[in-house]
Amino acid sequence: MAGITKEQVLDTLRTVRGPDLEHNIVELGMVSDVFISDAKVYFSITVPAERAKDLEPMRLAAERVIKELPGVKGAMVALTADKKAGSVPTARPAPPQPQPHAHPHSHAPAPQQQPRASKIGVPGVGAIIAVASGKGGVGKSTTAVNLALGLLANGLRVGILDADIYGPSMPRLLKISGKPSQIDGRIIVPMENYGLKVMSMGFLVEEETAMIWRGPMVQSALLQMLREVAWGELDVLVVDMPPGTGDVQLTMAQQVPLAGAVIVSTPQDLALIDARKGLNMFRKVEVPVLGIVENMSYFIAPDTGARYDIFGHGGARKEAERIGVPFLGEVPLTMGIRETSDAGTPLVASDPNGIVAGIYRDIAAKVWAQVSNTPLRAAPSIVFE
Repeated sequence: MAGITKEQVLDTLRTVRGPDLEHNIVELGMVSDVFISDAKVYFSITVPAERAKDLEPMRLAAERVIKELPGVKGAMVALTADKKAGSVPTARPAPPQPQPHAHPHSHAPAPQQQPRASKIGVPGVGAIIAVASGKGGVGKSTTAVNLALGLLANGLRVGILDADIYGPSMPRLLKISGKPSQIDGRIIVPMENYGLKVMSMGFLVEEETAMIWRGPMVQSALLQMLREVAWGELDVLVVDMPPGTGDVQLTMAQQVPLAGAVIVSTPQDLALIDARKGLNMFRKVEVPVLGIVENMSYFIAPDTGARYDIFGHGGARKEAERIGVPFLGEVPLTMGIRETSDAGTPLVASDPNGIVAGIYRDIAAKVWAQVSNTPLRAAPSIVFE
């Protein structure tokens, strides 16, 4: 039996009414390029940003009619927001302007020196980098792991701290099981795999355990995992933050001398709106934003290697340019990234010579180029004050 075709998909989608309730979503030009692989159908529907929540039933309807087509094994349908020009206040880029502190240096990281000096660092750890996102589901933890492995591949000594107390993912992503040992019943010896030193709440509690902690308990657990761990000598510690802007993010930003933050987003404006929240939070607490990574940037067909921009393209790059922060790179959506993440064999370690591993190493190089030029690396004693 012949496989499903794009024409069949589009014909079927003509049964889905658009927001005007008169025309269908295909007539209205709302459907992106359709990609079909292994009897699974991928596409997105472009909607006005302000109506995205209202139009979720339309997305579900489109997904349902495609899944019901004979020969279709599954469908992946996303809403992509069409942000109207001028819908974002033009005053927003103001925060990145350097605020003069005691340092006369003209380059951007210098104003961060003063807050750093008042925070307690981690002995032996040169720079601490946060990987954050405004919302879940954008591949932040996978990005954090591969960024850490990219830094390692570039010749640095690297650790990774899983700061997501409620949903730790490092044990699975790095295929580490068991409990860490302790020195003198207090200092924890980090777990290790692929050359990375790793600490996560997932090593200390059972996977099914429900964590119902108040803010102060989260703060205490986080600082213990950071400061009561025998990290040894590290050039960089990557911190995988939970999504959003809650207790963990504020604790890290206010009490830890962060060298900077990497924001992970997808090309969709819906995700970028959330990414801005995380970005603005770091700016308010004077943590440098090292740049934005656009994850799931485009789809690479597993059979032909062809590229499809099924979720839109370039949103994160435009956002980075608009607000004046570096754009670190585009990571494609591939089956390999998802499969290796699930299997605990991240691509930078399992396929070091592959295209995606090269992208992560390049992102790591751009991040480190910024961090290593800051006074923090030149005078690491500041971290220990």
